[in-house]
Amino acid sequence: MSAIEMNSEINMKLIISGLLVFFAIIFFVDLQPGKPEVTYTAAIAFLMAFWWVTEALPIGITSFLPIILFPTLGVLDGKDISDAYINYVIFLFIGGFVMALAMEKWDLHKRMALKILSIVGGSPFRIMLGFMLASSFLSMWMSNTATAMMMLPIAFSVTSALEEVYGEGKISSFAAGLLLSIAHACSIGGIATLVGTPPNLSFLRIFEIIYPDAPEISFGQWITFAFPITVMIFLFSLFLLYFTYRPKGEIEALDSSFFKDKYEALGAISPEQKRVFVLFTALALLWVFRSNLNLGFITVPGWSTIFKNPKFLNDGTVAIFVAMLLFIVPSSKKKEALVDWKIMVKLPWHIVFLFGGGFALAKGFIDSGLSSYVGGLLGSTKGMSSMNLVGTLTALMSVLTEFTSNTATTEMLLPIVSGLASEIKVNPLLIMIPVTLAASMAFMLPIATPPNAIVFGTGKLKMIQMIKTGIILDIFATIIIVLMTLFWGTIIFHIDPSVFPEWADHAVKVIQH
Repeated sequence: MSAIEMNSEINMKLIISGLLVFFAIIFFVDLQPGKPEVTYTAAIAFLMAFWWVTEALPIGITSFLPIILFPTLGVLDGKDISDAYINYVIFLFIGGFVMALAMEKWDLHKRMALKILSIVGGSPFRIMLGFMLASSFLSMWMSNTATAMMMLPIAFSVTSALEEVYGEGKISSFAAGLLLSIAHACSIGGIATLVGTPPNLSFLRIFEIIYPDAPEISFGQWITFAFPITVMIFLFSLFLLYFTYRPKGEIEALDSSFFKDKYEALGAISPEQKRVFVLFTALALLWVFRSNLNLGFITVPGWSTIFKNPKFLNDGTVAIFVAMLLFIVPSSKKKEALVDWKIMVKLPWHIVFLFGGGFALAKGFIDSGLSSYVGGLLGSTKGMSSMNLVGTLTALMSVLTEFTSNTATTEMLLPIVSGLASEIKVNPLLIMIPVTLAASMAFMLPIATPPNAIVFGTGKLKMIQMIKTGIILDIFATIIIVLMTLFWGTIIFHIDPSVFPEWADHAVKVIQH
């Protein structure tokens, strides 16, 4: 689960600069004569994007702009726009994050990481594999920032042990590769689940806002589609990093007891760890098997079908149910549950508001007609093949997300991409899904993701080291996402590249009228 670091500073020069351009668009630009709301929405989108990217204001505060500006400029009713800030996707995020915080509180995440490392072993290759397995698995369910921070001390202890035995000269290159492997694995693991990284959740809700009649995309469907992509990018990254940064000369494996000793130093598994693990496992299984899973050759029935109205149940329902159990299941302390209300203070509320702001902006894009307007400008892509279209948009997002917030960029681009899909009559899922995945595939620059920034901040990496492997992985990830969308995603999500679905056509007609 990806998280964005909260910046509490303000930059008055950037605030004023954004406002000047905002008012210039309002008073001197007319994108579509007779429809001023298109221009107004473009101005609001610019101001939000500018303040989000530059962090002129705290990112959560910028996210409140739609509540003020859409009603003031007569684009949308204040009641309608406020509804965008609370929905089942928000509760899916909150429930998932409460589980992640419970794991952190009782050190379950550390126990799981050390267990994986103790099983995998002590040769340099196996050490890197172990760190990447632990980091990617944990990032499927919890903040990739927290995962990276947790794995760093363990990585330092491993490299220190190797340096003591073999000398820093032999290990320095491998130490850099190990740090990069943690950052890469945190981003790679996040795309496997809907809760693994904010862009996935942004896509889920924006898709639902734009296409209310479209079939639901379930947690199980997503992981069935995205997990193979995660595995392929994971393996490529592992071998790329190992052969680029392997130790100079031959070195022996760490003693098999190294990680086992660290694991045993945690002591016996506590009752709280056992209970949180049971609830974590239950949450994952309930998410995956809630609705029917169509694997192409077989359909696995979902547990929600035993209820009278299966469609009334969603992944947010499951997340809040298990989160509530964390407040009910007792710990070993008298009259105390596994978590209490204090843990809610640690929730990244700026991310919750960022989601809401993005969803509100997406609604503004659609209802004002700006999405259709921009889609019309991009109509020249109509003659492209599916491969070229998906490849171009995915590559564009991959480049943008190196320099900007992946969540904010996703929430800005998805409404535009949906407008393009409507204009050229392509199934929206065919281009929205790969663009969403590409938002998390940023490996080149320290500013691209929090894990990148964290490992670069150790001072043990050079910028050129991050760029050298990052650009290769960016290209590979883009290619895999495009190919898997066209050949696997079309099966999982029932996409016919040559057919514009009825639910999308109906949404276009509703917008036009």
